[in-house]
Amino acid sequence: MSRICELTGKGRMVGNNVSHANNKTKRVFLPNLHDVTLLSDALDRGIKFRVSTAGLRSVEHNGGLDNWLMKTSDSKLSDNARKVKKDIAKKLSAAA
Repeated sequence: MSRICELTGKGRMVGNNVSHANNKTKRVFLPNLHDVTLLSDALDRGIKFRVSTAGLRSVEHNGGLDNWLMKTSDSKLSDNARKVKKDIAKKLSAAA
């Protein structure tokens, strides 16, 4: 399982450990990912995602999962999130 946020696309970053003697060795910074179930108002069900904490705050800031997915470009989203976005768009267009 890759360490990438399904909603924001945030992944690992590479940097250096720097010792007191200024020796540099490679290291990896991993995102803070959590398995969460986010509720969709349009679909009336919960959807499981692997999301970073920053991504979770962004979803809440934008008013929920439905609003976040509609505002976000498909290039940032995972395959699962794109499928949910398509289902939400279909449901919203049928309701309008």
